Amino acid sequence: MNRLRELREDKDLLQKDIAKYLNMSQTGYSQYETETNDIPTEILKKLAYFYNTSIDYLLYQTDERKPYPKSIVE
Repeated sequence: MNRLRELREDKDLLQKDIAKYLNMSQTGYSQYETETNDIPTEILKKLAYFYNTSIDYLLYQTDERKPYPKSIVE
């Protein structure tokens, strides 16, 4: 299963809920879940923050769901 879908469903949210958070259309967000479109860096950052995980987890670079320690530089 797609990680974005899995994370969304774990929170009992609909695609339209996440799309609203990202200020985009439900169709646009759906294309991220179906991997039809690449996800821009800024959107990845927002999703990682929202789901309290790492971008690496979202991109299947790790199976570790917990986020990295926060950086002191923003």
